[in-house]
Amino acid sequence: MTERETDTPGPTLEGLRQRLVEFAAARRWEPFHTPKNLTAALTVEAGELLEIFQWLTPEQASAVMADPDRAHRVRDEVADVLAYLLQFCTVVGVDPLTALAEKIERNELRFPAPGALAEEADVNPEDAS
Repeated sequence: MTERETDTPGPTLEGLRQRLVEFAAARRWEPFHTPKNLTAALTVEAGELLEIFQWLTPEQASAVMADPDRAHRVRDEVADVLAYLLQFCTVVGVDPLTALAEKIERNELRFPAPGALAEEADVNPEDAS
C-alpha cells in the first residue's frame, strides 16, 4: 500500500451522493431524475447485474469474481445500482443508511435468531437481579 492509500480515507456515502448531484446538475439532467425514472433505471441496472449470474450453477456463481472480466462487470453494475439508488434517495428525501438500520431492527424483531426465544424463556427475571 502506498502512503497516499493509507492516509486518504475512502469515499463516503454522502460524498458520493453529492458527486452524483453535481454530475447530474452539470449536465442539466435534474428534470429527468424523477422518482419514477430513477426507479426504472435502478430496476434496469439491477437486471443487468442479474444477467451476469443468469443460468449459472451455484458453484459457477460463487466463482464469478475470480474471472477478471466478469468481476469488472459485477463491480460496474453494483456501482450503477448504487448510483441510481442514491439519486433516488436524494430526490425522495430518504437517508439510505437510516432506512437500512431501521429495517434491520424491524427484521431482528420479526425474525429472531433460532434459539433466541428459547434463551429468553429460560431467563427468570428474579434470577437476573
